[in-house]
Amino acid sequence: MAAAETHEAQCPIHNLLSPELREHADAAPHLMDYLHHAPIAEHGVPDFYAEASRKLGDIKDPNLIYPVGNGIYVHTFPDENDARNFYIAIEPTNSRMEDLLEEMEIRLLDFVELLADAETPEHKTEVLLKAIEDTCVIVDKVPEKVDKKPEAKVAKGEEGFLKLPFLSSGPTTSSMKVTAAEVDCLKYRIIRDKIGMAVLEPLITDPWIEDISCSGVGPVYIEHKIFGGLKSNIEFHNHEEIDDFVLKLAEKIKKPVTFRNPIVDATLPDGSRINIVYGGDVSKNGSNFTIRKFMGIPLSIIDIANSGALTWQMCGYLSLIVESELNFFVSGETASGKTTLMNALMTFIPAHAKIVSIEDTPEVQVPHPNWTREVVRGNMSQGGGSVDMFSLLKAALRQRPNEIIIGEIRGEEGNIAFQAMMTGHAVCATFHASTVEKLIQRVTGPPISVPKTYVDNLNCVVICSAVRLPNGKHGRRILSISEIIAYDPTNNSFSFVEIFRWNPIEDVFEFTGFMNSYLLEQRIAPSRGISEKNRRQIYQEVDRRAALLEKLAEQGVNNFYELFRLLSKAQRQGLF
Repeated sequence: MAAAETHEAQCPIHNLLSPELREHADAAPHLMDYLHHAPIAEHGVPDFYAEASRKLGDIKDPNLIYPVGNGIYVHTFPDENDARNFYIAIEPTNSRMEDLLEEMEIRLLDFVELLADAETPEHKTEVLLKAIEDTCVIVDKVPEKVDKKPEAKVAKGEEGFLKLPFLSSGPTTSSMKVTAAEVDCLKYRIIRDKIGMAVLEPLITDPWIEDISCSGVGPVYIEHKIFGGLKSNIEFHNHEEIDDFVLKLAEKIKKPVTFRNPIVDATLPDGSRINIVYGGDVSKNGSNFTIRKFMGIPLSIIDIANSGALTWQMCGYLSLIVESELNFFVSGETASGKTTLMNALMTFIPAHAKIVSIEDTPEVQVPHPNWTREVVRGNMSQGGGSVDMFSLLKAALRQRPNEIIIGEIRGEEGNIAFQAMMTGHAVCATFHASTVEKLIQRVTGPPISVPKTYVDNLNCVVICSAVRLPNGKHGRRILSISEIIAYDPTNNSFSFVEIFRWNPIEDVFEFTGFMNSYLLEQRIAPSRGISEKNRRQIYQEVDRRAALLEKLAEQGVNNFYELFRLLSKAQRQGLF
């Protein structure tokens, strides 16, 4: 111990570190090794944060390190020659790791039968960890030379068949001598490559990453919730390397790609959405992939309001729209936060409701116990046929749901959705359109082709967008909430009222529909027993709900499921 402390005291980098970063570097040798090669001369010693937070986005040129779990650290620092800063994933490793991994691969042959019997990722992980523990002997210092790799001895059995090493009943090799730090690195790398997402594992582990994209040969790019667009140190150097990675990735998610079927849309084990394009025939830059990260616990409406995307008053209004089983679309461009907002609004549906969701790829998250989740099935290679959203939506109408959620309306299923609205089913969906006018154009045009006289069954449209804020930062805002009133066949026009509107100059929201909301006064107020004479009392209910949600936020309530539980209790007591 004294020798180690003397060595650390003599290390100039170690002495420059902050106490907290020094503590982590002492506990994680791979972090200290990285710091010896980090660009400290150009950017200085990185700051250390035990937890990342959105407040770090205020730093102009961030040079900082934060942990993401499993021994992984992230270092982000500026690149003066590029618009994207660097994102460096620091993984558990050391100089002997490649040799140790190569030797461990051979020794795992003794456990191949146990691995074959393991049916779940958790069971496979358990077998691999046990294999490493049984194979390795921990020593105090690094051996001068790694044990000689075992030779595969081939012998003939009684029937003359070859006996292979992995068919033996016990270990065929001597133990591997490794240090405690090396065992930890070995466990990480084996699990990462065999069970996890290989080189992408740090990006999957980091909860602050929204999107991961590889456009071909070169670095993997990410979209970070705090620091925006970054380029990572994970890189593919040639087309053969990325082709091989994409093939293995597709096999791992049980959606193989081929030259005949080069495009795959799938869901990763953690729920993230992935799109893979294989080969240079359909992509001039070669194979590529994009991953839309899945959040374990959805953002609640309180989280979204705290981010500034909408006001508490808008939350109160939307809670009445959802609770009253009115039909609404959450619309916007790609990555504008449509699905995130729709998930958050699900907490306003009464707890006793039966919900059916229909999706292409599973993204909708609902906290209700009586939730039927339907997912599209593509063409089956053997024996089965496809099941599209149109078929699932027709089936949903027979299930007597209180709410039908459609992941995204793209085609003819939109026609059935509007017919469902006409028969009294509450329908909500996401949609790709940046304005109400464009939404109506898409809905009434091919391939959706909803008759114009049906469109006013859609009561409310929420338009989301990723925007540039007045302070120069990027964020997400609800641009407008509009009520669709009617279709005028004489003038071939639609009338709708903008109830809330975002002011991009001052980054504030205007309640433009105050005392002029058709849905509040003509639909919601009567359903709540408010007389025609007193119908404008409904605006007080909007404010009361807004105040209640704001009070919950002040008390620190923001968990998606906890908020649902509290709102359900409040609904039973008549308080919400």
